[in-house]
Amino acid sequence: MDLEPGQAVPAVPVPLDVEVQVAYDAYLAEEPDLGPMSLEKLSVIRAEVDAAVAALEDLSEGGRFVVSQPSVPGLDGAPEVPLLVCTPSGAAPASRPALYFIHGGGFYCSDHRIGLDQILDTAERFGATLISIGYRLAPEHPYPAQINDAYAGLMWVADHAEELGIDPERIIITGSSAGGGLSAALALYVRDNGGPRLLGQLLIAPLLDDRNDSASALQMDDVELFDRSHNGFAWSSLLGDAQGGADVPQYAAPARATDLTGLPPAFLDVGSAECLRDEILAYADRIWQAGGKAEMHVWPGGIHSFDRKAPEARISRAAVAARCNWIERLLAIN
Repeated sequence: MDLEPGQAVPAVPVPLDVEVQVAYDAYLAEEPDLGPMSLEKLSVIRAEVDAAVAALEDLSEGGRFVVSQPSVPGLDGAPEVPLLVCTPSGAAPASRPALYFIHGGGFYCSDHRIGLDQILDTAERFGATLISIGYRLAPEHPYPAQINDAYAGLMWVADHAEELGIDPERIIITGSSAGGGLSAALALYVRDNGGPRLLGQLLIAPLLDDRNDSASALQMDDVELFDRSHNGFAWSSLLGDAQGGADVPQYAAPARATDLTGLPPAFLDVGSAECLRDEILAYADRIWQAGGKAEMHVWPGGIHSFDRKAPEARISRAAVAARCNWIERLLAIN
């Protein structure tokens, strides 16, 4: 290809990992009408989520976990926040670590009781209590409903640590996609407004930047399901007309934070073939520049939530192993 002097090289999409591609093609064959995200599609997605919740039969996973579902006070008189608390049946009776999990779904869908198989396996491996939070959804409940609910739930967990049998000094906040972004925002919020000393933040393909204009957002547009259209819909649901403007708060979009000092150690990962890649890389780089601790993984050929779409793929197994390795090292020194 011959380029004129000064002409930019066109962005070529990153090829998908072979095993991920096979799983993604199979998914597309079952769900051919993907296209841009819309309010009409949102109603269909939410109906599917409701059906999945209704089909839940045994939250204890056949007795693997002791389960409770408290509802805790919302922040400043807001509605109560539902939690799902799952403790491995063979875990220590007290002073357990805790994984405080915030679900994904673009801020606008999903539920705190579904899609927990991977994080439950992780909790069981480390004898940790999993607390999954059900926050209010956008666009009906825009920012700051989500971060307020996440903070209210975390404060209740810390205040009731003895009752829950957990060590309030060993709480790791975690989430994927929108939940990863909310986890990053929660770390900032706790730093600035008080709360438990968080042991770490495990951020899996987090949504961090409402501007949706990075090189990877443009490069990978229309390549996979969660593309620039879906990312933009997520942020417009959360922020409305404020999206992309000058005054978006850091507790909505953590990439807007000007100060990343004083945060708990972070683990971040992302696929090389997803639109969020560059904003996540930039966030990790800024944590390092601020003198913080961050571990960053870019999985070659991975798309958004590749570990969920293709759990048996080699890069999916490697990604899960890397996250567990980080947790193991974090717990070993704390």
